[in-house]
Amino acid sequence: MNVKGVIRTLMAGTAAVVSIGIAAETASAQAPGPAGTAAGTTVTNTAQASYSVNGVQQSVASNAVSFVVDRKVNLTVTTNQPANTEVAIGQTAAVTTFRVTNNTNGTQDFVLTASQLPIQNLFAGDNFDVTNVKVFVDSNTNGTYDPGVDIGTYIDELAADQSAVVFIVGDVPNVQSASLAGITLIAQVAAGGSATVQGAPLAPSVALNDDAVVDVVFADNDSDGLGPDIANNGQGRASLAYEITTRDVALRVDKTQIVVSDPVSGLVAPKAIPGAVVQYCLTVSNGTLLTPANNVNLTDLVPANTTYQPGSIVIGVPGVQPICTVAGFVANDDGTPIAGTTFTGGYDSTARRVTATIPTLLGGTAVAASFRVTIN
Repeated sequence: MNVKGVIRTLMAGTAAVVSIGIAAETASAQAPGPAGTAAGTTVTNTAQASYSVNGVQQSVASNAVSFVVDRKVNLTVTTNQPANTEVAIGQTAAVTTFRVTNNTNGTQDFVLTASQLPIQNLFAGDNFDVTNVKVFVDSNTNGTYDPGVDIGTYIDELAADQSAVVFIVGDVPNVQSASLAGITLIAQVAAGGSATVQGAPLAPSVALNDDAVVDVVFADNDSDGLGPDIANNGQGRASLAYEITTRDVALRVDKTQIVVSDPVSGLVAPKAIPGAVVQYCLTVSNGTLLTPANNVNLTDLVPANTTYQPGSIVIGVPGVQPICTVAGFVANDDGTPIAGTTFTGGYDSTARRVTATIPTLLGGTAVAASFRVTIN
């Protein structure tokens, strides 16, 4: 039999049909969110070949191949308030609010910094900087800065597709020419995985892709268009401004007096005779709601023909007028701090001057200071 005959015989006695399929298996069954499949997820792939010989079905599997999903680094930083923060000259702890969203396909830390570098064409009239600048994370997610509660200075373990509110807090200088101060929050994606420990900023992988290693790929872009930010650097930023809107408040000072005692009648219907004690009250009130007056200094000269009564300065809550009473703290004549309060007071015997200082007088509130003299 010739060769062609042999081939015909083999083909007639054997019926072979082959089909090939591919089976894929992923280690994580979690549905990916907008950030995509979680970094570190293992994706495994195996091919299958099925065939038949003389009507008998057969199959064979290929070797398995796998890779891990790399980290696609991205974030969004936006303002979290409708407009600039309105402040008064000398105001302390003024707050601007931002929101940082983790668009990376993994849980990340975020390093937070504040910048007051001028940004061209963003804030016209920017002519001052705030001082004592601090950055805090909203720890109780109420969207409001709570001193002593919101104390975290970096975003810790923020899950993919989740957001955190961030506050920049600063003091406004007591400079009359101050008008506008731009401030920028910069968030840098950092390594996650260790709660309460700030991760180091991520760096992009430069080596060729390794199927067994989670590479880092920066996929952020220059979303703010502010110039200093560049695409694919693992940073995001947003800017707001502190804006001076009120340069004065409806501050009013009222002075009252009352004869406390005299050497003849005592405390009963006393008269203003030599030796009598007279109490003066100074009540300062701020009639402008929501705007504080800072560093309020009250001064009063002890009148002629009277002598200051040592240790008689009291600063605190004014009583019902015209009765000259004050419920508060006794000041030290030498001007040293008063324990338990931010008020200070003092008496200058050379200038015969009484002083009282209220660091912050909130809008809609009043503080009073009283002192006593003896008629010569």
